[in-house]
Amino acid sequence: MNNTAINKLLSTNDSLASLALRIPTGIIFAAHGAQKLFGAFGGYGLEGTGQWMASIGLEPGYLMALGAGSAEFFGGILLLLGLLVRPAAAVLAITMLVAILAVHIGNGLFMSNGGYEFGLSLLAVSVALAIQGGGALSIDRKLAKVGA
Repeated sequence: MNNTAINKLLSTNDSLASLALRIPTGIIFAAHGAQKLFGAFGGYGLEGTGQWMASIGLEPGYLMALGAGSAEFFGGILLLLGLLVRPAAAVLAITMLVAILAVHIGNGLFMSNGGYEFGLSLLAVSVALAIQGGGALSIDRKLAKVGA
């Protein structure tokens, strides 16, 4: 990979808007990922989440739980750090799209009915971050300046 490609991947602006999106979204994703991977915060861990995923047709359940949990946990940590924000956000957007289509779409919009409004919100923020990057207070911004 050459410097031009790396700089495009890390490029962002001096806005604080990304920070306002990255911090709460990173916390939410990391916490949800910790539920799936480690059973933290009342989650079921890989075994329980994998069994549930298999029961709704996402097979193999254990690997799907590992993939979704890893995307959420590590993607959330990367958002919090402001490191590799664009690729992390893109992976998180795909994860939310799968969650919406595989789990929530049939329940309508509202979260109170198991609907997709929360997933849609996280999808929208993830897409925005994938487009905009990490912003002023991100490691990406510092790395892009060094590589320029």
